[in-house]
Amino acid sequence: MANDETYYPPVSFYFNVKITGLRTDVDTSFAEADGLETELAIMEIKEGGENRYSHRLPDRATHGKLTLKRGVMLLSSNLAQWCKDTLESDFGTPFKTKDIDVSLLDSSGDPLLVWNFRNAWPVKWSVAGLDAQKNSIALETVEFAYSYCIRAKDTGLGLADLFG
Repeated sequence: MANDETYYPPVSFYFNVKITGLRTDVDTSFAEADGLETELAIMEIKEGGENRYSHRLPDRATHGKLTLKRGVMLLSSNLAQWCKDTLESDFGTPFKTKDIDVSLLDSSGDPLLVWNFRNAWPVKWSVAGLDAQKNSIALETVEFAYSYCIRAKDTGLGLADLFG
């Protein structure tokens, strides 16, 4: 019997962001998420006497930056305060890292895929140019570095249960 279900690719505009310790919608509402990527580096070994090719072996995974964009928030936002504390730090005290989950949602609002960015911290916080000639929302961009990224399908257990 043939499967009657038809696959429809998910839409990219239906996603949500969760940041460890930040539970309010104000802190986790974003218009754009970018940098959902991991790349495996390649190590080349050149063998003496073999001039036709070099051996290519897998090396460490590398990660870009997670970039999140939203309307500018006031410093009363917990996310804004975390960014300020980290970016204006004199490194006298260690800054706090947080896990960030970016979930691609299905039409019911349930996660299809979850990217978990472990031990993330803000490395750049910028505001788009202000222009008196435009009628647009003032946008801020926050870039995060992180230790590594796990891509998973949500199982209903919660990522803390899966990756502890």
